[in-house]
Amino acid sequence: MALKFFDKLSQNLIEILNDKVDYNVIIEVKNEERSFTAHANILKYRSSYFRRKLENIHPNENNVKTVTESSISAQIFEAILKYIYGGIVNLENADTRLIFDLMLAANEFELVELTNELETHLIDTKASWLKTYFSLVYHNIFSKNNFKKLENYCNDIIVKYPNLIFDADDFNSLPESSLVSLLKRDDLQMKEVEIWRSVIKWGISQNPVLPTNLDEWSKENFLTLKTTLKQCLPFIRYFHLSAEEVIDSIMPYKKILDKQLWKDINLHLLSPNRPIKSIILPARSTLVTELPPRTEEPKELFSTIISEVHAAEISTWIDREKTIYSETNIPYKFELVLRGSRDGFAPQTFWNICHGQARTVVVIKVKGTDEILGGYNPLAWDNSNTNDYKWIETNDSFIFLLKNGNIEKSILSRVKNPRNAILNIEKSGQNKFGPCFGNNFYLRSLGSNDFTLDNDCHYKHQSDYYEKPIRSLTCDFSIVDYEVFKIVRKS
Repeated sequence: MALKFFDKLSQNLIEILNDKVDYNVIIEVKNEERSFTAHANILKYRSSYFRRKLENIHPNENNVKTVTESSISAQIFEAILKYIYGGIVNLENADTRLIFDLMLAANEFELVELTNELETHLIDTKASWLKTYFSLVYHNIFSKNNFKKLENYCNDIIVKYPNLIFDADDFNSLPESSLVSLLKRDDLQMKEVEIWRSVIKWGISQNPVLPTNLDEWSKENFLTLKTTLKQCLPFIRYFHLSAEEVIDSIMPYKKILDKQLWKDINLHLLSPNRPIKSIILPARSTLVTELPPRTEEPKELFSTIISEVHAAEISTWIDREKTIYSETNIPYKFELVLRGSRDGFAPQTFWNICHGQARTVVVIKVKGTDEILGGYNPLAWDNSNTNDYKWIETNDSFIFLLKNGNIEKSILSRVKNPRNAILNIEKSGQNKFGPCFGNNFYLRSLGSNDFTLDNDCHYKHQSDYYEKPIRSLTCDFSIVDYEVFKIVRKS
């Protein structure tokens, strides 16, 4: 039997990191002109990257070695050090981009355990963010070539929607390993001739000295292109092209193909049943589901919290109609502006992203209950107040509780005091307070994903701002997620 006390060990090691005595390594984060102190033995045994780097650095007269890291932020490196010493990484309230950058940094420092955990975390909990910033993610993971789970995740999307990469403005900067991994896929949903044209385009872009007029190409020019594409050419399905496609698209570049392959392509077109020497790859499979137009991105549910039924009810309240709209007759589009699980739960994130956004609906899913809380602001959120909190006046705002699960009836609470309908928080308070509707719906962060609805959140209290409160439970609660939508009337 082994007794394990890792929590105390982690705490003590973090204390050693924070103690500025007996260090023998200084790490300078050059682009932010900040430095950190550390201990060589801990760095070497926790990271093979630091083991190699420290072996090649000579100490100064005080036996201290200085390491310079010029491509990482101080915030990211501080998180890396805390992991190296204490095995702890706090992702609560962390922006998804920060988590992604931390994963890239962990890979650079060869921290395999942390890299794998962050990779899995992004796939499991940040799918919307990965799709929103798809090009950024895709280029980064293949340039590092160590993120197999994310590579497979992204490629599974691209084979269905190849326009995300092949039609992107930065397609020519795609890493070779990324392009090859796609060409290998039997389920890549593109016409083979279009794949060929894209490969040629990519290859030429890697060699800007090649003449723009193909008629001016020399034997050396074709050899240059052939060398560039040597990893790509074996995965083109040449024997599934029509004669017209071969004549129009393959023949102009036949000099980059092996002579036997070109001979077999022509023979196969003339006599498909005759044996040839070249390998015939299978035709790419076609998915049964219909693909969206090439300019569209994968469609997903507009919300992880509310349904079309909820959207219809909220739209009815906005228009002050007595009869609730049907799901097929909603006059508004709910355009996602912010999602906590994608963009982060920090209150400051709300003010950064929602500044200037008018006609917005905030919805919150409370953890451990069936409650969906929310509010509608017809005016613009404003994060520019520097000296004071600023009330804005409107007769059209409201807060609500939506029917869901065991909650059989929605609660609508319209503004009662228009002068105090919406509160824009001053800058010094935006790190604590999110959206505020009077004093019924006043979202304040308690840390992590824990929030409270301040003041009159109980039924037993009567507010001077809105008609009635929307919760009967205790004020403090945790949330599963929250979203902000911009309400746009359909044309």
